[in-house]
Amino acid sequence: MKTTDLSYLLKIANGNNELIIEMIDIFVIQVEEMWNEMQYLNHKKDYESLGNLAHKAKSSVAIMGMNNLSEILKKLEISCRNHTDIEIYQDIINNFKAVCLMAIEELQNYKLNH
Repeated sequence: MKTTDLSYLLKIANGNNELIIEMIDIFVIQVEEMWNEMQYLNHKKDYESLGNLAHKAKSSVAIMGMNNLSEILKKLEISCRNHTDIEIYQDIINNFKAVCLMAIEELQNYKLNH
């Protein structure tokens, strides 16, 4: 089962493959930075900043059609704002990283074939 669905990206790029490749490259860089920052913020217990980052990450993964992960990040964002369910933040961060690693592999394959 695929982690990504590039339908939305293909639609907004209007057939411009260079734009799609550029968006993939930006995504790869962003998510690697985001999961490191999420780890750091969670460790620091800076939940307000973690929630803000979850909001930003939610948008990035949604563009790549990762709707399930987007919903999970939305829950993290809300939980961080309310300081609830703190015990699950690390699991969400670990899941974010694992799913993004699978997505990056898929996206690299897309780049090789287009």
